[in-house]
Amino acid sequence: METHIEPLTVDPGQIASLLAEDVGTGDVTALIVPATATASATLTTREAMVLCGRHWFDAVFRHLDPELSLVWQAEDGDEIPAERVLCRLSGNARALLTGERTALNLLQTLSGTATLARSYARAVAGTGVKVLDTRKTVPGLRLAQKYAVRCGGCHNHRLGLFDAILIKENHILACGSIAQAVRAARAVAPGLSVEIEVETLDELDQALAAGVERILLDNFEIDRIRQAVQRTAGRAALEVSGNLSLETIRPLAETGVDYLSVGALTKNVRAVDLSLRIDLDL
Repeated sequence: METHIEPLTVDPGQIASLLAEDVGTGDVTALIVPATATASATLTTREAMVLCGRHWFDAVFRHLDPELSLVWQAEDGDEIPAERVLCRLSGNARALLTGERTALNLLQTLSGTATLARSYARAVAGTGVKVLDTRKTVPGLRLAQKYAVRCGGCHNHRLGLFDAILIKENHILACGSIAQAVRAARAVAPGLSVEIEVETLDELDQALAAGVERILLDNFEIDRIRQAVQRTAGRAALEVSGNLSLETIRPLAETGVDYLSVGALTKNVRAVDLSLRIDLDL
């Protein structure tokens, strides 16, 4: 059920929309700087981080000035110590001033996502478990955040409601039973993988009988997860979700499940502290 996304594709229309959110009818403050003035800028991180979002950062400035120069000192996915220079920019001063906030907003958010994902990847290292993201993403930034999760060393769950079937409690209630829900899912989308969420061991048995490829154990306590692993015996992949944290994830990974889905990867993101110092050329 992992979704593979082309990592370096940046939608020019999205960049234009994000800039319009900040610039509106025009950057009136930048007008105090001569139109022909040039400047250089240095992008620095004030804290240790995993870099992510170079291509979105570049796209903001290139939208404003295609001739602007950006020279990076690191790649997406690199671990960077605090106070390290990330990129040097030079070109039209107005373009640098106007694009600064939008570019930094993207880079700090995506780097924050990648940095958090790296922590989760480390927490389960050696267990064979894959940590997955969810659909709990910043509106408009799902593709970018899914990419950031991969940069951090974790993995993608389904991209949206269209590329895989995940049957939850309300779907089951609407269909009448787990078996009926699975039959309906295979009928409407025979080419897609089917995953179903269960809340009890009895529901797990029903899901196994229905022959689904993957079962989501929702808010199972750790002892019940171990029982579920024994009952399943490899007949379906098992995923665990529900209030997972860095403090609790390692014991869960050691139960023998295949996946751990963590909404916090993209939902509880703290932006990385970045600085872009701009100096006008004299």
